[in-house]
Amino acid sequence: MFIQTRSIVIEKGNSDKVIEKFSALGALEEMEGLIDISVTLNKKSKDNEEVLLLIRWESEEAWKNWEKSDAHIQGHRNSRGQEKPAFIISTTVNMYEVQKIKEGKACGKQV
Repeated sequence: MFIQTRSIVIEKGNSDKVIEKFSALGALEEMEGLIDISVTLNKKSKDNEEVLLLIRWESEEAWKNWEKSDAHIQGHRNSRGQEKPAFIISTTVNMYEVQKIKEGKACGKQV
């Protein structure tokens, strides 16, 4: 399994705009090898909010296929030249190769 995280730090009170964007259906959900996307919200800081996306793939190869897909490339072309919204403070992207999964009692139950 391969995981990509995207941490988006946002000015307080604006997380709903980012959550809405990443909750909408798109080409990514149709991609072969995509397991799921979790859209999470951290409101612990009094100064800002953080939306963390956790995108799970069957393999690094599946993720690479998404990266070079026409849909992904076209999405970047469409947003070229557009400024990021002023309420976005920063974005950090990381990649992880899963080494071990330990299942708990709730594994397989719908959250």
